[in-house]
Amino acid sequence: MTRIDLRSDTVTQPTEGMRLAMAKADVGDDQYGEDPSVNLLQERIAKLLDKEAAIFVPSGTMANQTALKILTCPGDDVIVSEEAHILLHESGASGANSGIQFTVVGADGLFTADDFLEAYKAPGHVVLPPTTLVTIENTHNRGSGVLFPQDEIVSICSAAKAQGIRSLCDGARLFNAATASGQRLSELAAPFDVVTLALSKGLGCPVGSLVVGRAGDMKRAKRVRRMFGGAMRQSGILAAAGLYALDNHLSRLSEDHENAKLIAEKISGLSGVILDFKKIQSNIVIWSLEENMPDAKRIVAQAKEEGVLLNVFGTRRVRAVTHLNVSRKECIQAADILSRILERK
Repeated sequence: MTRIDLRSDTVTQPTEGMRLAMAKADVGDDQYGEDPSVNLLQERIAKLLDKEAAIFVPSGTMANQTALKILTCPGDDVIVSEEAHILLHESGASGANSGIQFTVVGADGLFTADDFLEAYKAPGHVVLPPTTLVTIENTHNRGSGVLFPQDEIVSICSAAKAQGIRSLCDGARLFNAATASGQRLSELAAPFDVVTLALSKGLGCPVGSLVVGRAGDMKRAKRVRRMFGGAMRQSGILAAAGLYALDNHLSRLSEDHENAKLIAEKISGLSGVILDFKKIQSNIVIWSLEENMPDAKRIVAQAKEEGVLLNVFGTRRVRAVTHLNVSRKECIQAADILSRILERK
């Protein structure tokens, strides 16, 4: 049976062209700053985001954790959206590594400048921890890949700056956000002090994320990367995949978005399915199941029996993610299978 793997866009396999680029990569010792492929990738990403510098790290979680470490001190408070990746999907690393706590605001992955200001805690209070950072996830994973409105981002970051608060964008899927919004990466990144973004999701690389920002911050980030065990040597083999993806995989991201809409449209009108089609703006489809429906584990198990792999995202929530290794034909097939399963009850 052919598997249609919609569990995540991290399950992608390197294309033949990417494998060839990796095999031919120029390499050196990155700890000495001598890997030409890593240096080129960092320079290109920094230029795309119109920031001073970037550092290459193994994973998105390490990118986020590195950013938190350089932007906060132990005991600080960080304002974050509901169900953010940095809050729920990083194994408690933020508290363990940086000793910070979170204040959750908004709903469905989004919040406003007013939400930020209401949650803000000024320094110097004898009881309350000082707010020193605000983070925004764009696109928002558990918000069904929803785009964070850029005008609200500008307002939030402006309000933060006025209070002396720094700002971080968890841009693991910022390439998707740029494609879906029609805005340049530099526009999306402009309001933030630091941005993280992943190569191993929409762009289909086997490994790699980047932390991007001011040169001084990135100098500190390189030390933190070493502290976290993320220093690499001849990592140009991995960076070459990112360089290939920038040249060859950016333009096709819109295909993933259309395929996600195709799946969502097929199941959104079914009885017992709760799915807000307006939220399907990129490559993630999340739906909830009403009480009269089987739970998420059962739906995912039934789909697996018929060759479609999904993720349980809660007791009654299911997630599907489109990517470069699933074709439109396969997405149509998956949508038909899911529709049939959901209609069985």
